[in-house]
Amino acid sequence: MLYQTIDILGTVAFAISGVLVAMEKRLDLFGVLIIAFVTAIGGGTLRDLLIGNTPVGWMQDLTYVITILISVVFAIIFVNKLKYLRKSLFLFDTIGIGLYTMVGIEKGLEAELLPIMCIFLGTMTACFGGVIRDILCNEIPVIFRKEIYASACILGGASYFLLVQLPINESYAYIAAILVVISLRLVAVKFDLRLPDIYRSKD
Repeated sequence: MLYQTIDILGTVAFAISGVLVAMEKRLDLFGVLIIAFVTAIGGGTLRDLLIGNTPVGWMQDLTYVITILISVVFAIIFVNKLKYLRKSLFLFDTIGIGLYTMVGIEKGLEAELLPIMCIFLGTMTACFGGVIRDILCNEIPVIFRKEIYASACILGGASYFLLVQLPINESYAYIAAILVVISLRLVAVKFDLRLPDIYRSKD
């Protein structure tokens, strides 16, 4: 039940982030719907293909398609309430990567993969919907910039495997790992923390 709830919440968060990007780019209704859809299910689709889980999840359960459609309508109706579009996009995107990181890890565990492979799947699930969204909207994906993004997913995923070694309920470890991802991303942006720049200015 917890896993399904997290998966749906992640779908909502990423669908809304897709709508916000599409509307900022002034796409038509069809474009907004497509961007919302690929943002919400892009990472999960790639993950399922890699682990041989076909047909992929959203094709087997209409709940995801309905959730995305409702999220699109909601975001369009209340877009004027989201006074700061960039801040709203950042918030929903951050919540999305936190939720989807653990969704991907759960899928990896179900496939009986090693912890490091589960973390890889979690990071892919969290990040690649946004990568597809940004590419379609002619933006450099956040994951390819110096921002703390994929690394937050990796550290959050690693924290889950550390926490489950402690004598605590696994659900608490699950939720704590999500909060680690979200917190790392928020702190990184708040204090402008970035990965090292490999390019050096010429003298």
